[in-house]
Amino acid sequence: MKKTLISIVVVVVILVGAVVIVPGFIPTETYKQQISEQVKAATGRDFAINGDVRLSVLPRLELEVNDVAFSNAPGAADAEMAKLAKLLVELDLMPLLSGEVVVDQFVLVDPVIHLEVDKNGKANWVFENSGGAAPAKQTADAGSGGAALSNLSLGDVRLVNGTVTFKDAQSGRNETLDDINMSISLPDLDQRLTMDGALVWKGEKIELALNADSPRKLIEGGTSPVDVKVSTTPVTFAYKGSFTKAEPIKAGGTITLDVPSIRKLTAWVGTPLDMPGTGLGPFSVKGELSMTGQKIAFTNAQIGLDAMKAKGSLAVDAERARPFIQAKLDVDTLDLNPYLPPESKEAKADAGKGADAGPTQWSDDPLDLSGLKAADADMTFSTGGILVRKIKVGRSALGVTLKNGKLVAMLNEMQLYDGNGKGRVMVDGGAKIPTVEKSFTLSGVQAEPLLRDASDFERLSGRLELDINIATKGRSQREMVAVLGGAGGVKFIDGAIKGINLAAMVRNVTSAFLDKGAKEVQKTDFAELSGTFKITKGILANKDLTMQAPLLRLSGAGTVDMPKKTVDYRIEPKAAATTKGQGGGADVAGLMVPVLVDGPWHDLSYKPDLKGMLGAAVKLPSDVGKSVGGLVKGGAGGAKDAVSGTLGKLKEIAPAVGGTSKPAEAPSSPSANPLGSVKKLFGK
Repeated sequence: MKKTLISIVVVVVILVGAVVIVPGFIPTETYKQQISEQVKAATGRDFAINGDVRLSVLPRLELEVNDVAFSNAPGAADAEMAKLAKLLVELDLMPLLSGEVVVDQFVLVDPVIHLEVDKNGKANWVFENSGGAAPAKQTADAGSGGAALSNLSLGDVRLVNGTVTFKDAQSGRNETLDDINMSISLPDLDQRLTMDGALVWKGEKIELALNADSPRKLIEGGTSPVDVKVSTTPVTFAYKGSFTKAEPIKAGGTITLDVPSIRKLTAWVGTPLDMPGTGLGPFSVKGELSMTGQKIAFTNAQIGLDAMKAKGSLAVDAERARPFIQAKLDVDTLDLNPYLPPESKEAKADAGKGADAGPTQWSDDPLDLSGLKAADADMTFSTGGILVRKIKVGRSALGVTLKNGKLVAMLNEMQLYDGNGKGRVMVDGGAKIPTVEKSFTLSGVQAEPLLRDASDFERLSGRLELDINIATKGRSQREMVAVLGGAGGVKFIDGAIKGINLAAMVRNVTSAFLDKGAKEVQKTDFAELSGTFKITKGILANKDLTMQAPLLRLSGAGTVDMPKKTVDYRIEPKAAATTKGQGGGADVAGLMVPVLVDGPWHDLSYKPDLKGMLGAAVKLPSDVGKSVGGLVKGGAGGAKDAVSGTLGKLKEIAPAVGGTSKPAEAPSSPSANPLGSVKKLFGK
């Protein structure tokens, strides 16, 4: 019994000594020097404790260190990589005996950290060992050989008024995080972990919050409900679901993203959008996230951009040698107008002035399609409608596949002005020489509203049928144009050319082309206007342009040299001696007034081929006379006189429009210069 009492007294004396006597005899200056030497041996950097150090051992470990500094790498912009005004630590020692860590206080006051990358790309957080002993090689897991942590309790754990800077000498990027404040609360491992904080970046306060319901499960590799939120004025992000800290890492839950303005967000992060239009305002996303390792799926997505709404899904499998992307998006109405520059009156006027546009050249810059090899994809896109300027496209569906650098886009459906369209585009960026193929068809499209909405052109109506197939390959734009090949055709059925009455040429050629005020009432009806073309090595050739209408025929032939950007085309309108339109012959005899269209694309010229029309004869049956307003008087003889009179008038106006006849005084009004009006009419 006596020995027991003596042992108790000894223990009490030792404890009292530890609390009262030991801290007073600990040579703090010696330990400060030893700590500095050990840090420098491990990192090659100076470490200094310039302020006071207060240490207390029992009943808890209490440590206060003031004015700590850690030097930066040689040549760095800041002398110190890190400094700290004060460190406060309070740790209960007795619970450690049972494997429990109780931190009553852990506070960092005014920490400042300077991160830097020099001009050679070396980061200052990569340390050089100055020759000290290398750390022992770890051959076992971090937790092996010791008692497992039974519990962890965090009391007052805070970071107060921190600052982090980042400088990149290579890119010139400089960033600063100010007013960093963070607090952590964890009563024990079986209760909720709460982390709250805030910082300031680029003048905006960013609030951070993270909660985990089962910290112990996370530590042991299990699953815990978690929620994360990052909130600031330009953007808010939140995730609520589960997280599994295992191999592979797993997560599943709901993600929400809210951006009041994309333009303001990009300007805030330092990459302002240089894009026209008024769009790219509010943006929001909400959906379900499922992640297992590098496989990520985002489903039941609800997306909003400006006034548009969409639904879709996205899946990415990054575990493959080449990432695979699957996506599906359905937009209610895709309105592109808010993202286009305003169409000024000057821009519209310039669009019609080919001569002012100036010549342009095909580019010789190498085409880099290597980006198509970065991933494989299978994507579908659908929309209830598309608006581009005045153009209104109905329900449309597009499918895109990408594999081994070969992209195929299939336009499976497109409703367009009472008609339908389909198309296919193939771009092979995986081939030695990039290859492009395109095909497109339109069926039953009403041409007049389409042309009016597309280019304010209101002079052609009818039902449009279109078929185009082209293919090419090359390492530059110029190479592709030089070998371009393909074929196609276009047809307008049951339409009219407005603003011009070709039949009036039979009566009086000088009144065939009327002034602007009369264009709305003048038109040339036709049963069919069609033609086909072939493209060989960039040369588009058309030989069968035809228009069939009562009393009229129109034919055309010529070439478009795409490598040189020139046109050489001849149009032959003819007053025909037949009342048949559709189904009538195209080779009937009649009065011919050819028009030559030639020159570079940016400055086309239009002029009559008077030599080609002289000597043409017309044979009109007597039953056509009433239809042409008395052109035929007395049968064929009257028709001959009418033709002679018309040819005489053409000879008189020839000098004014570039003909080869003897020069004459220029006419003073549009009606006196009909072929000048032709140029004005078709020049648009």
